[in-house]
Amino acid sequence: MADKYRKRFGDRKEGRRLRSITPLMAFTPFIMRERSDACNYFEGEVDITETDRWLREQRRSGGYKGLGMLHLFIAAYIRVVSHMPGLNRFVSGQRVYARNEILVNMMVKYSVEPDSPETCAKVVFEPTDTIYDVYNKMNAAVEEIRSASNSGTEKAAGAFMKIPRLVLKFAVWLIRLFDYFDWLPRALLGVSPFHGSMIITDLGSLGIPPIYHHLYNFGNLPVFLAFGAKRTETGLSPDGEVVHRKFVDYKIVCDERICDGSYYASAFKYLRYYLKNPDELTRPPESVIEDIY
Repeated sequence: MADKYRKRFGDRKEGRRLRSITPLMAFTPFIMRERSDACNYFEGEVDITETDRWLREQRRSGGYKGLGMLHLFIAAYIRVVSHMPGLNRFVSGQRVYARNEILVNMMVKYSVEPDSPETCAKVVFEPTDTIYDVYNKMNAAVEEIRSASNSGTEKAAGAFMKIPRLVLKFAVWLIRLFDYFDWLPRALLGVSPFHGSMIITDLGSLGIPPIYHHLYNFGNLPVFLAFGAKRTETGLSPDGEVVHRKFVDYKIVCDERICDGSYYASAFKYLRYYLKNPDELTRPPESVIEDIY
């Protein structure tokens, strides 16, 4: 991108303004001003019987001891973005932008204790990343957070909470104004859990089903993906034999202003395909498609 595109007036730190979208798409953020006005809800399930075997084999013989569904969901999403880049757009200041990088946010606990505090891990990925790259980058980010007493996100929140309440209310209004006009410093964007390509939560680690998690009006996160615990269904094979199949349910809340329903439908079909065919994610994509200009 850096070799082909030079930043123009109207672009933002996180992305370039899309100037060739349809007038209706450009007009929509003025009608649906808040992200909560533009939320679409999608739920799906995927048969992971073979996928689960593949993950166990990778953990056993591939040296990736902690490889699991979280890495698979992230890797699958990145792969979809590599050929459907419209998923990696965002709306800020009533304009639609293509993000410069794939930035995934995830809430991380400092320890496995139930009452342990949590913070946000923000990890940058390339569209060519494999599931192994995802595994290594996520592990490095989590280890960095757990080895520190406070993350950048916690430090920023702690600094704001030292401000008197009424002054803080005005400060937040000012931050929103600065964000609207792209005046926020990169340092604050770098620790904000509300800015990124996608935020994901692994509710399977808590042993519960997924939920529809709201999108935040502040910031520019366009997608929230939650997946739940594995479950087993018993049924009959075509031969009449009793079989046990494993499934994972997932729910996605997305900002409909960044692309249309047909685009989202195709993207979610691809996501399901990669979840069922994880071996595809062990190799970089043959090509990467850039978003429109």
